[in-house]
Amino acid sequence: MKDTCERCAAQLGPTADAVICSYECTFCPECSEAMAHVCPNCGGELVRRPTRTTGASAIASRTPGRITRYLQRNRNTT
Repeated sequence: MKDTCERCAAQLGPTADAVICSYECTFCPECSEAMAHVCPNCGGELVRRPTRTTGASAIASRTPGRITRYLQRNRNTT
């Protein structure tokens, strides 16, 4: 996540309020309001940036949900 507003260069910490577009252009709420919630780079909608609830080390220790797991079938049918 970007840590500065792309318009006014305000610092945006990981828990700070910020808005992003679909390309992750990042702005502070005040600049977003001044731009009518429209990204000046792509013209997309600016929406509230999600917050992270865990650190990178906690995420790395989890098994990714995108891994496909196959259950072994019992082939002995009587």
